[in-house]
Amino acid sequence: MRPGSIAIVGAAETTRMGHIPNASQIQLHADAARNAIRDAGLKPSDIDGYACAGEIPTNVAHYLGLTPKWVDGTYVGGCSFMLHVRHAAAAITAGLCSTVLITHGESGRSRIGLVRPTTQPEGYAGQFELPYGPSGPPTLFTIPVLRYMKKYGLTHEQLAMVAVVQREWAARNPRASFRDPITVDDVLNSKMIAYPFRILQCCLVTDGGGALILTSADRAKDFPQKPVYILGTGESTETPMISQMADFTSSRAFRVAGATAFAEAGITHADVDHAMFYDAFAHLPIFGLEDLGFVPRGEAARFIWERNTAPGGKLPVNTNGGGLSYMHSGMYGMYALQESVRQMRGIAPAQVEGAKVSVCHGVGGMFAASGTVIMSNQQP
Repeated sequence: MRPGSIAIVGAAETTRMGHIPNASQIQLHADAARNAIRDAGLKPSDIDGYACAGEIPTNVAHYLGLTPKWVDGTYVGGCSFMLHVRHAAAAITAGLCSTVLITHGESGRSRIGLVRPTTQPEGYAGQFELPYGPSGPPTLFTIPVLRYMKKYGLTHEQLAMVAVVQREWAARNPRASFRDPITVDDVLNSKMIAYPFRILQCCLVTDGGGALILTSADRAKDFPQKPVYILGTGESTETPMISQMADFTSSRAFRVAGATAFAEAGITHADVDHAMFYDAFAHLPIFGLEDLGFVPRGEAARFIWERNTAPGGKLPVNTNGGGLSYMHSGMYGMYALQESVRQMRGIAPAQVEGAKVSVCHGVGGMFAASGTVIMSNQQP
């Protein structure tokens, strides 16, 4: 893909967010799709490419009345939507389709019509991790963060600061689930979930969704919204078992996806005005900042502590409040993408003044996969 040759021309989240007990998962997909199609000024019949994760694309396409010429059901966890953007850009470039809809819907809290894969006893994790006692992400994600703490001296206070800064951004967002200010002490005095994570360092559990519409940049002027151009994308995987990471203090998938996206975009870190790092747990922005090369190894915690990612900082990060305070229905990647789009359109509740380039980076599973999308409101 040539940088700037593909544009996002439609973007929207579900009408309601947080607790939606009267909508099934597929209805959340449909609500997000309807809102994005309306945002782009299109009709369902204009869509000829479709992608989703969590649900089977066949089911959602039928529910929406779509007849796509290109379909992608890639599912690698919460960053699946970053990969969908990459795959859609390639498909449009190749002429396989012209207008792609990507949807996400998840009844993570109400669990109505929830379709999610489960860990099978005969699978890798079922054989080699779960027998030793972990019970999902809160316990498994402790492995890399504890090694990072030991190797680089990350303190509990610094880890807590991630949540504090995220809440500062959330306070500016009327749609955020949690908006009340918190302090480092509040985080450290909150309920222990799995050492060293306390509840304010763990993601929300919500209902919601979102959708994006992509097309070629030469068509973007025909749409009502300001186009957001795709400069670069990247994707990778490492291991389905967090215990088998090559280095617990760094994600190989992060490094590959990030480097690929930057190389394709042809930009440097100094060109980046805004970033979204998937933050299901408080340590993920630390890994993201380092593995994508924004700061040297072992220095991300201090970078955040010194308020460089906070309102007014040199690199605003997770400006919607993130998975810790805004939304997290189970797969957060779509919400990160939505905020990058809002920032590039200049309509975000906590808008970064003059922002021209946004890096949106996601994780799938527990460092199992990764996807990176670099966007701009200016075409190269």
